[in-house]
Amino acid sequence: MTVSRKTTACAFYLFFGYAMIGMMLTARPLSAQTVSGADVYQQRCAQCHENAAANRAPSRDTLQRMTVSRILRTLDFGLMMGVAYPLRREEREAVANYLGTKGSEPGPPASAYCSAGRHPLSGEAAGNWNGWSPLPANTRFQPSGGITRAQIPRLKLKWAYGFAGDVTAFAAPTVLDGTIFVGSAGGVVQALEAKTGCLHWTFQANGPVRSAIVAVANGSDYSLLFGDQIGWFYSLEAKTGRLIWKKRVDEHEGTRLTGSPAVYEGVVFIGAASWEETRSIEPHYSCCTFRGSVTALRVADGSPVWKTYTINPPKKRDVNKAGAQQWGPSGAPVWSAPTLDPKRGAIYVTTGDNYSSPATATSDAVMALDIATGKIQWFEQTTPNDAYTSACRNHGPNCPEEDGPDYDFGSSALLLPLPGGKDILVAGQKSGVVYGLDPDQKGKILWQTRVGQGGKNGGVQWGMASDGQAVFAAASDLVGVLNSGGAVGGAKFDPAKGGGLTALRPADGGKIWFAAPPPCDPPRPGCSPAQSQAVTAIPGVVFSGSVDGHLRAFAAEDGKVLWDVDTAKSYSTVNAVEAKGGSLDGAGPVVASGMLFVNSGYPRNGGMPGNVLLAFAPEE
Repeated sequence: MTVSRKTTACAFYLFFGYAMIGMMLTARPLSAQTVSGADVYQQRCAQCHENAAANRAPSRDTLQRMTVSRILRTLDFGLMMGVAYPLRREEREAVANYLGTKGSEPGPPASAYCSAGRHPLSGEAAGNWNGWSPLPANTRFQPSGGITRAQIPRLKLKWAYGFAGDVTAFAAPTVLDGTIFVGSAGGVVQALEAKTGCLHWTFQANGPVRSAIVAVANGSDYSLLFGDQIGWFYSLEAKTGRLIWKKRVDEHEGTRLTGSPAVYEGVVFIGAASWEETRSIEPHYSCCTFRGSVTALRVADGSPVWKTYTINPPKKRDVNKAGAQQWGPSGAPVWSAPTLDPKRGAIYVTTGDNYSSPATATSDAVMALDIATGKIQWFEQTTPNDAYTSACRNHGPNCPEEDGPDYDFGSSALLLPLPGGKDILVAGQKSGVVYGLDPDQKGKILWQTRVGQGGKNGGVQWGMASDGQAVFAAASDLVGVLNSGGAVGGAKFDPAKGGGLTALRPADGGKIWFAAPPPCDPPRPGCSPAQSQAVTAIPGVVFSGSVDGHLRAFAAEDGKVLWDVDTAKSYSTVNAVEAKGGSLDGAGPVVASGMLFVNSGYPRNGGMPGNVLLAFAPEE
């Protein structure tokens, strides 16, 4: 999955009071062994910040009054994320420590916390949503979430919760026994009361958390399992938020854990992706050495069970035009949640593209691993010779010779039963094609159906859903002319291109219906009909979010719109944080405990920023 934003050297914008920090990306490379914050600043920042008035950037004095954590958050997933993508983690940390002040940001106000006597996991147990999907087959189907089709037109906002200091809201909520567990771009994991949004506790992770959290029974409590965007994996006590253990699952600096973990018989399975695809924008970056992988750890203590890489180790190749050493193969990351198949003793993952030549046979593929040993049982590639980095956007030195087409699998495979006792794996790709594969014939492709145009920001992005009768696939197909001002979000999209929701028959991939994308309403910057967000289903209803900020409910039998809410506006929040909604992308809505929860705000591909979690329930 790649970023389609142009960046500039110097810019200054304000969003919820957080300043954008200008950064120069054309300087000579810094040593990976000894990173000096002063050197990072002089080589990459000083040109803007030492001449702040002319560049509309905050001055060095202003930066030095910010905390280290605030600067680092701004670089990770704040207003500077588009410009800071090529920076290694140690460079970000070094410049943040060099510029910022020690200490932490103010915590939530006392008024945000639940009153005495209200505790986590004390609500109704019915209708939980645990992890990426309520069921291990990753169908994103909620059979008993407490909301019926008849109630859909009466859904009203009950409360809103703001993520302080963030400009994106991308974490997938988990709802368990009346408690919501959700991460944030600032790395804060919070436990909220589902009915009211009041706060039980918070935990600060090392990096941003967008992974869905998986809760596993642990005596009278639960262990909460999740990863962050710099490669750390955690186990917390659900009732208190206390850290039980944490592990780094891969030694590579660019490791990021985006997909939700999966758990089976005391073992947690974790897919790993990487920042290298965007690091390669820097011409002097030695591209590329990351290998996608799945790691199995024991839930009890985080000890290793097995680790399987999706490709062979990289070797030295040639030198690029900027003089940087090139490596390959690399890439084939695992972006999404693994799919469990205990009947066959297998775990299925989908892989992304390669980052450098030579392209491998296991990129852009569906792969089966032995659940006990991690041994690769089979793989089926759908798009061969796909090697790509963000450097290809501008024909940079780190663009591999294959130059795309960048058709990752960013979504999980669905495991569905068919009549007669057979099963089928269904996987949607950025190519705009959905595939049906036979798990009993080493992933043999049984059918393939196009549901979108496909492209770098096209096709199926983050996830499909199925109620067993149909597979529901939304298409992104985002089309836009990105601005050149350096701002987060603010892209100018084509308001008439992109989007669409298709219902397919699982057995043969035949189209049952197609719901054309509703037009942008109202027209505004960041308005696109693209439906990038993961899809969610309940009996009779399919939910699909759009880059224009609208969340819509479609009838499962014919695709007619039953409910439509525009989330892109300002909100009064239960935790007194200034908040607004924006584009809907990434993790989809969650239905549990008689409510619907959705995060709003996703500027990474030029969409509208936002920092709010919204809770809807039927009006009585």
